[in-house]
Amino acid sequence: MSIRTTDIHATRDPDPPVRPQRRWQPWALAGICVGAAILYAWGIADGRMGNSYYSAAVKSMSSSLTNFLFGSFDAYGVFTVDKPPMSLWPQVVSTWVFGFHGWALLVPQVLEGVAAVVLLHRTVRRWAGENVALAAALILTVTPITVAINRDNNPDTLLVLLLVAAAYAFTRSVQATESRPRTRWLLWCAFFIGCGFVTKMLQAWIVVPGFAAAYLAGSGAPVRRRILDVLAAAAVLVASSFWWVALVDLWPGEKPYIGGSTDGSALDLIFGYNGFGRIFGGGEGMPGGGARPSGLELPAGMDLPTGGMGGMFGGDIGPGRMFGADVGGQISWLLPLALLVIAVASVGGIRRIATKTATDRAARGVWLMWGSWLVVTAVVFSYAQGIWHSYYTTMLAPAIAAIAAAGLAKFWRFYRAPDGSAWLLLPAAIAITGGWAFVLVSRDTGYLGWLRWVVLVATVLTVAGLAVARTAPAQFGRAQRPAVLIGLVAALVTPGAWSVATATTGSDNGNIPAAGPSGGFPGAGRMGGGMRQGQLPGLPSGTGGFPSNGQVPGMPTGGQVPQQPGGGRPADAGGPGAGMAGNMFGGAAGLSTEQRKVLAYAEQHGGGAAITLAVDGSAMMAAPYILGSDDTVIGMGGFSGTDDSPSVGQLQRWVADGTLRFVLSPSSGMGAGGPGGMFGGAGGAASARSQWIEQHCTKIDPAAYGGTDSSTLNECHA
Repeated sequence: MSIRTTDIHATRDPDPPVRPQRRWQPWALAGICVGAAILYAWGIADGRMGNSYYSAAVKSMSSSLTNFLFGSFDAYGVFTVDKPPMSLWPQVVSTWVFGFHGWALLVPQVLEGVAAVVLLHRTVRRWAGENVALAAALILTVTPITVAINRDNNPDTLLVLLLVAAAYAFTRSVQATESRPRTRWLLWCAFFIGCGFVTKMLQAWIVVPGFAAAYLAGSGAPVRRRILDVLAAAAVLVASSFWWVALVDLWPGEKPYIGGSTDGSALDLIFGYNGFGRIFGGGEGMPGGGARPSGLELPAGMDLPTGGMGGMFGGDIGPGRMFGADVGGQISWLLPLALLVIAVASVGGIRRIATKTATDRAARGVWLMWGSWLVVTAVVFSYAQGIWHSYYTTMLAPAIAAIAAAGLAKFWRFYRAPDGSAWLLLPAAIAITGGWAFVLVSRDTGYLGWLRWVVLVATVLTVAGLAVARTAPAQFGRAQRPAVLIGLVAALVTPGAWSVATATTGSDNGNIPAAGPSGGFPGAGRMGGGMRQGQLPGLPSGTGGFPSNGQVPGMPTGGQVPQQPGGGRPADAGGPGAGMAGNMFGGAAGLSTEQRKVLAYAEQHGGGAAITLAVDGSAMMAAPYILGSDDTVIGMGGFSGTDDSPSVGQLQRWVADGTLRFVLSPSSGMGAGGPGGMFGGAGGAASARSQWIEQHCTKIDPAAYGGTDSSTLNECHA
């Protein structure tokens, strides 16, 4: 049996659609955008703070121009977040306008998410028409992980918007019939990708090889001009990507240490921990270049995936990662359909080249652009051996949406063709999509498990209806469109339901956002599918999935985990380390009673020190103090506690000149570097700081400020 695919590249003229827009279509787009805004903004004013690491940085960045430019985590400018600051700049501006509130941090994310939906519609519309564009916009809107990430203040929301903008500019470029517009739009494409680099570094560059190849294959310019255009775009890409790096590394005055680097430079961060370290793992895959921990003991019932720590946060490394228990429910609902479409499009394109059949070069270039975006990114994500999170897959969502929508439209054309066997592609696509949705929901039937039967029934009805209507058109021809409509419902009902549930009832897990039953915690899929929002890997079930006493293994004694608004455990619970746990796993931003006592004592007895309190053990332990007060509080060691900032020499100078007097240290249960110990905090800079604190600081009796024995407040002396 031969399936003809020679017309898979057939498309509209590159100019705006000739047919007038139907009345209902603008209203449909408006409805999709309103739906997206509701999903992304639902409940963001209920006190949540998103990712407390970035939220604390936003507050600190608003205090000075230097902190703003470099993305300083603390107001004193000790070290930066471990990403470029572009995604945080809109959040800082929002807090300048509206004041520092949780919703002010998240409103820019909502707007960026809706803007990506609109821009994807405009991009696909130029390539495949209005109806396909509406379908693509709807698919992007209801992608579960996209809903989760757009309700958070991680950098991925802005990254997706910038890459969709690059896709729009690319489409305009290959469709242009004149030389200057063609080059100009390609340069804009490179500029937007460069801005993506200043948002999340090398992750934005994953699409670059595919975009370059797509332009060379799809542009109507002479070969020499195409090559020159690509070279010019490369120059723009480098300039728009590295201007911030140059600013940081050539800055003549004082500046914060670049968090996550081994030497304080942005270049080291790009090509180390946040670059090749993410891909190849090893020591470069850990913050600050830390090595993998030896003798790491995991909670009972938790196992390391293939690839060890590198795969802990995103499932087993390999070709099945995008479909696995940790990632599949986040992004892969329509991924099999998109891959089928790419396969059919590739076969059709190869046949056209082999038979020297005329084709639309621009359409071919756009197909190659979207296809390479999806395939190359999925491969890189699947084999990344460093720290990798499932929410990164939101970067796949625009490509999946565009390809799936365009593919279904093409399959519908094949189905309605008078002859040939290509009509089988449409029912096959529906069957594959519905079957995969059934598998995903069946992995945890306790979470919207009834939907799998809805999907199964709708899929069977669609496939049967399409087959009968095709083989007996005289009697059942009118059933074609209703059958397709039911099939679309079968394809979108499960991701749509997951998205709605994520927006309305999902956990406020700002640091590791995710949709569905896992709540975003690492290793959720390896716990047998039974872990819900708030459940930590390997911990006994109970209120929010935590032990009955609220004690997390390895946390300081009394370091109970506070819940976010609406949760069972108040933010006021626990000792000095409680804020770290609560913010690390999505807790409230408020300080506990004992944390306030610690801070009040340090302020009262600090003698006017510029730094009220230094928190040894990672940025996550310092975040609640920054968010919950206006005192100058710093973290030590960057995100993980392993960076050489502040150095021992800096500590000595600060204590000697009165800049710093009090340090809050982790308990012995946390190890040197606090939570960063799992990233290698047991040695190096973290260990040196801990030893210096032990030698030059004296523990304050908790009774002096009304604390408990869990307190580890130290007063330091020269």
